[in-house]
Amino acid sequence: MRLSSVELKFFCRWYSSPRGPTRSVHTPRPYRAAPPSAFQALFTRMDEERFQDELRLFKDRNFLLQKLRSFFPVYLLLALSLLLTLILFGVSLSKVSSVSSELHKKQAELKKNHSSPDYQLFPCGPESREWRYFNGKCYYFSLQEMNWHKAKEQCKELHSQLVVINNLAEQNFLAYRMQGRERYWLGLTDVNMEGKWEWIDGTDYMNGFTFWKKGEPNDSGHREDCAHLWNFGEWNDVYCSYECHYICEKPVPA
Repeated sequence: MRLSSVELKFFCRWYSSPRGPTRSVHTPRPYRAAPPSAFQALFTRMDEERFQDELRLFKDRNFLLQKLRSFFPVYLLLALSLLLTLILFGVSLSKVSSVSSELHKKQAELKKNHSSPDYQLFPCGPESREWRYFNGKCYYFSLQEMNWHKAKEQCKELHSQLVVINNLAEQNFLAYRMQGRERYWLGLTDVNMEGKWEWIDGTDYMNGFTFWKKGEPNDSGHREDCAHLWNFGEWNDVYCSYECHYICEKPVPA
């Protein structure tokens, strides 16, 4: 049984009075409090309830601490992962910044070089005055004649390759630059498999530009495995051992 604070105060005053409880017709009947044994039982019950509450709180705290301890490795791994991610991000950002700085330097040097008088006169380089410039590439039209394989090696020595024609504009440029009715090797062959023509740089032949002479390639004599520019720049297949001029190409030097 729980007592209110007013009732408890009244009970204490009444119980400590030397006369004890009295009855009077002039006074209202006093509150009859619980006997001391009930009063002690009340406080005992209150202490037990407080003890149970504190025990429950202790168990809750202990349970929470156990949970935190069990999840500690997970939190540690997450923290390490975050730290590693930040480190990798910083390294990547540093590399990107370095590459960007190098690109800016090269662009500045390229602009400086391209604005020089030598570049304006010789876009393929002052040391390559015999090369012809067109659409970002440089072309060399040989004066010597040799077979296809030697011509391929000769272009390599010039840090270039036998010409690969990618579009009609490039085809027209080469046809216009051809001297008279001379023939020039192309970087095109089916020496690996008959009928399967391939550009030496891996350019897609099947879906790319072609300009074969009518009726070509015909593999006359079953040995025509290399292509060259013929009359009016048309393409023709011929023996690779045949000797004719060649055209080398390379990108504009930076």
